[in-house]
Amino acid sequence: MIENALPIGVESFEKIIRENYYYIDKTGLIEDLLLSRAEVTLFTRPRRFGKSLNMSMLKAFFDLGTDRSLFDGLQISRAVDLCDNYLGQYPVVSITMKDVSGSSINEAKAQIKSIIGKEALKYSYVLEDKGLSDEEKSIYKAITEVTNGEFVMDDIVLRNSLMNLTHVIHKFYDKKVILLIDEYDVPLDKAHLGGYYDEMSSLLRDILSSALKSNDSLKMSVLTGCLRIAKESIFTGLNNLRVQSISDVGFSEWFGFSDKEVIELLEDYGFADKHDVVKEWYDGYKFGKNNVYCPWDVINYVQTLKSDDEAMPELYWSNTSSNGLLYDMIADANDQTKHEIELLLSGNGVKKEIHSELTYREISDSVDNIWSVLYMTGYLTMKSRTEDGEYELVIPNREIYSLLKSNIYQHLKRDAIQKAGEANSLFMAIVNGNAEEFERRFSDYLLKYISIRDTNVKKEMKENFYHGYLLGILSAVSGAVVSNRESGEGFADIIIKSAEKRVGVILEIKYAENEKLDQYCSEALKQIEEKNYAQSLIDDGMDTIIKYGVACYKKRCKVVKA
Repeated sequence: MIENALPIGVESFEKIIRENYYYIDKTGLIEDLLLSRAEVTLFTRPRRFGKSLNMSMLKAFFDLGTDRSLFDGLQISRAVDLCDNYLGQYPVVSITMKDVSGSSINEAKAQIKSIIGKEALKYSYVLEDKGLSDEEKSIYKAITEVTNGEFVMDDIVLRNSLMNLTHVIHKFYDKKVILLIDEYDVPLDKAHLGGYYDEMSSLLRDILSSALKSNDSLKMSVLTGCLRIAKESIFTGLNNLRVQSISDVGFSEWFGFSDKEVIELLEDYGFADKHDVVKEWYDGYKFGKNNVYCPWDVINYVQTLKSDDEAMPELYWSNTSSNGLLYDMIADANDQTKHEIELLLSGNGVKKEIHSELTYREISDSVDNIWSVLYMTGYLTMKSRTEDGEYELVIPNREIYSLLKSNIYQHLKRDAIQKAGEANSLFMAIVNGNAEEFERRFSDYLLKYISIRDTNVKKEMKENFYHGYLLGILSAVSGAVVSNRESGEGFADIIIKSAEKRVGVILEIKYAENEKLDQYCSEALKQIEEKNYAQSLIDDGMDTIIKYGVACYKKRCKVVKA
């Protein structure tokens, strides 16, 4: 078993190597990139699949004066001729747009000025070169000028900043420049949310077009992002752009972890027995022809296991991503979309035409576009592709399944708050012991909203779905509702304690796999008795205890009171 620290949140390749963090070798990307001979390459991948670390690796490899020992023993070191010709041989301009988050175009523009200006300042020694003309020095000074702690380049300077910076550096070194731009589309996402998309689109189009189109100072450029933004929106006239998306076979092994890599990682840390649960929760993505795990999830879970080897998996990836698209799709779902979500939750696929190029404005124009974005950003993955080009999309793993569920519950809870009368009537029927009214009102919710339909999902997950469904409605109108509370000899699904009425309620929920709802209601009531779930309510001084067995199947439910 090894002791290397796991690189959680560490995106510097040099730091990972120098400080002996655990590293899964992705340096083969460098060889593939050089052999492709593409002038400009855009990699689109979901967040937390290693884009930024790979960009840091590229910078470390190409940058002038790089210590060759950084790559000793790694895959790229076996490509001796490429290392001799490229390792440490080129000046690199490397920027990331991931922190551009301004609430207005002026705020976002100031952040971009700072990002480019700080990168330019690393080359401030070019001003000492007598070979640069006064005009070239003036251009460099305009990019790096600071007043009151802020970069003050005007719009013309900003729009031409990367092009002019590469020209000056090229002139200084007499070597062409490698340009790396990480998370290029983040400013567009923030601009779409902030209401200044047109201004940001225009700004980025000018910056990127001037830097990437017919720029004789560039040796090569690499960009990363989540989405491939429509060419006419950002990359106008850029004929030398090669896009490598999650659907493309090329380069697919260099982002994410393969099953072999995950098995080795788990063995290295002494958790080989956790492979099945890691696979269930964090595998299932398909890049090209490769099945991959989300690296962020895997290393976070292994880190958790190091402290508690019995720890259950968590929703690590969801905490790093915006889930607004999921919520919007659920909130705006028509009957067809609800049906398709139910198919996904049941472990089945939905067939969709995928639009590989979009503008952020187009995302909300059509639910078909939302399906495309959910695919490209990792919420769904491709199981197969039909002869007519449609993608069969499925939920990749348990984590995304749980995330989709939580967004459904969130929507249901908000809706219950807005329609408090309906939710309160359900709550009162339960507390008053009216099983028929409880069954009728809960059935109404199942008919109107999203449920689980089929048999491809584990029984435990189905029961958890309906459990969370009912809990979301009830907790929206009462603070007296608790879930999975320890009581007696186990955990009751839902407990309600109405102190003013001195009434305690126990609900045990089952999924009726064979459609025999009465049978499963009886099993639920039997479990309540055998596990003595009523004990905590008796201890709390409740005079009346009401026990319900609830059985669900697709959009049907049955309620039996003891």
